[in-house]
Amino acid sequence: MEVEKMLHMKGGNEDTSYSKNSLLQRKVISMTECIIKEAITDIYCATNCPKTIVMADLGCSSGPNTLLVSNAFINIINEISLKMGHESLEIQIYLNDLPGNDFNTIFLSLPKFVKNLRKDLCMSNPSPPSCYFNGLPGSFYKRLFPSKSIHFVHSSYSLMWLSQVPHIQETNKGNIYMSTTSPPSVIKAYHQQFKSDFSMFLKCRANEIVSGGRMVLTILGRRNEDPCSKECCYIWELLAMALNDMVIEGLIEEKKMDSFNIPQYTPCSKEVKDEVEKEGSFTINCLEVSEVNWDANTDNRLNLPDKNGGYNVAKCMRAVAEPLLASHFGESIIEEVFIRYRKIITERMSKEKTQFINVTVSMTRKA
Repeated sequence: MEVEKMLHMKGGNEDTSYSKNSLLQRKVISMTECIIKEAITDIYCATNCPKTIVMADLGCSSGPNTLLVSNAFINIINEISLKMGHESLEIQIYLNDLPGNDFNTIFLSLPKFVKNLRKDLCMSNPSPPSCYFNGLPGSFYKRLFPSKSIHFVHSSYSLMWLSQVPHIQETNKGNIYMSTTSPPSVIKAYHQQFKSDFSMFLKCRANEIVSGGRMVLTILGRRNEDPCSKECCYIWELLAMALNDMVIEGLIEEKKMDSFNIPQYTPCSKEVKDEVEKEGSFTINCLEVSEVNWDANTDNRLNLPDKNGGYNVAKCMRAVAEPLLASHFGESIIEEVFIRYRKIITERMSKEKTQFINVTVSMTRKA
């Protein structure tokens, strides 16, 4: 599987698109608002108030969440610069994702976004910042920007995706991800791929971020140090169940199933901390673990499930996984596999509390 070509959220604006099924990711971003604001405020004050301040959102995808952090960044900078009496400020925003991302949808949404943004800024600031947006296709496991050119980097729910499927020596029979039934060599291969990728990510950003610059990353992860923990593998195990049923019925070739593995690794906070400290270019300011219900429509305060919870979760996962499944198994299985997946998810959610675990780390580039 060529991950750079195949890995992207489902584009467009139809019912099963990522654009229509990304409420969960929006909730996760909203949970980190205070951390993001602290980092942006710190970088503006720590870099002697530059005339041009540059932000990069890595793994921006497309849809209603794409410009969420950019909007917050601009408003926070505007608020601070206004208080400090700074004028003629310029803000540069880079929106990055892999080439298969639906950048057209982003570009089409920008004129209206910029118009509304300008209107809002002018209500509080007679001389608001000038804002410039750029789409930047490419893997964040490689260099993306000139040296020492970026002040703030943000990424949410992207860094658990690996640069490639790990080199697995043994067949991960009946599984599409790490599982308690996976051979130890499979678990080791996934872990090694994460360490290699995350280390490369940190090295690249260390070259690109200015001294004192900030980076806030939120990664789908786990609390438990066991990489096969149910809290991070369960959602894929249920999809594997649907696929295995179709293998038994002859709807999917067994060898196709045996050769499919999800290019993802969900780290615990210790693994993130260890790699940051090992790479050595960043100081960790904050490292937090949080949780969010599988169904973003669930009332977190009362823990009341939505009656369509299984349907919502299956659509959310389809928006994420369909491009990978279609590229490997073909388009013809998609409807059937997600009908089965929805039934399995609904049944499990009726009996269990199901949550995703998030690891958020805020860092400063060392001098």
